[in-house]
Amino acid sequence: SLLHGDLWGGNQGADSAGNPVIYDPACYYGDHETDLAMMELFGRPQRRFFEAYNEVFPIDPGYAQRRELYNLYHILNHANLFGASYVSQAGRMIASLLAHIQ
Repeated sequence: SLLHGDLWGGNQGADSAGNPVIYDPACYYGDHETDLAMMELFGRPQRRFFEAYNEVFPIDPGYAQRRELYNLYHILNHANLFGASYVSQAGRMIASLLAHIQ
């Protein structure tokens, strides 16, 4: 899938007519769930969004674990850009992922 790449609450909104808009893309190709995961990283979209999304493109079982993996990339990137406050979060995410595969 073609992904937005940085789809969080700060990069979405509405135009003057109320139509949804997204901006500030960092496009690449990947698993469609990657953008969904990013949307949940810094706040959770309304439940209705996921219900509507799931009606059109069902979310596969195991999404919660994949979400953790996809968001680890963004947390490591934030640790690189913004400092150590994200390192402990990355460690917790890695521990959680390892617990599922051991």
